[in-house]
Amino acid sequence: MDKSKSNGSHRVSTETGGSSKGAQTKEANRSEMQSSQLMKLFEEELKDIYWAEKALTKAIPKMIKNATSAELIEALENHLLETEEQVKRVEQVFELTGKKAVAKKCEAMEGLIKEAEEIIEECEEGAMRDAGIISAGQKVEHYEIASYGTLRQFAETLGLADAAALLEETLNEEKVADEKLTEVAVSAINVEASEEEETKTKKSSK
Repeated sequence: MDKSKSNGSHRVSTETGGSSKGAQTKEANRSEMQSSQLMKLFEEELKDIYWAEKALTKAIPKMIKNATSAELIEALENHLLETEEQVKRVEQVFELTGKKAVAKKCEAMEGLIKEAEEIIEECEEGAMRDAGIISAGQKVEHYEIASYGTLRQFAETLGLADAAALLEETLNEEKVADEKLTEVAVSAINVEASEEEETKTKKSSK
């Protein structure tokens, strides 16, 4: 009787151990699959922002050409230099993941750049156009802040510490650029644009 009980107990113990190992294997496979899917998404988002940054190296000079405020021009010129470095930084992230740097058309950035071009065409030269350029520029910055924040988090989750550090560096630059545009707008341009509009209104009412 005791021997039979002992054998039965042994069988249960073996079956339980097998079941536990099976569950661990399934969990490991699920975790690996999720990591693989996240890596794929990370790479797609990287291709997206790579295209966006390269497009901005062509769009920002147009903004500079049409701006009149010395402070705004300086802010845009500084950010153009940063953007050129950010392109190289994205290429470094690709290299760290063992992938070739490939750009995938970013529909969102294309739309934002197109909107900026329309603002430049529609606004009269001067403070009003400068205010429009800042508005368009800050929309671009906010998109980039969201994109780099997401990419950094993906990199951290995937254990890509070096890539996360590079993305963090760019994210901080985008935040500073956005703050600088706000300073320029608040310090002079928005006030000047408002005064220009008031002057036009008074002239038209006479």
